[in-house]
Amino acid sequence: MTAKSKAQGQQLLHLVFGGELTTLDRVEFGDLKALDIVGIFPTYAEAYDAWKDAAHRTVDDAHMRYFIVHLHRLLDPEEEGSSGPR
Repeated sequence: MTAKSKAQGQQLLHLVFGGELTTLDRVEFGDLKALDIVGIFPTYAEAYDAWKDAAHRTVDDAHMRYFIVHLHRLLDPEEEGSSGPR
């Protein structure tokens, strides 16, 4: 946990994952078993860096997409400020 998270008393977990989409007009993965789970990160900044690295590795494949999921929002949907963009 980072010093900032400790001071706030909470972890802000972020999942970075990706996979090959079946079509470019919606988020539907072709093979769920082939999803690339990049990792879980304690800050959005670290998750963003991991997302950026993964996305750059697959830039030539138009069907590959990577995402950042705010796990802390799923774990505690009542958390104040959890509905705003990050």
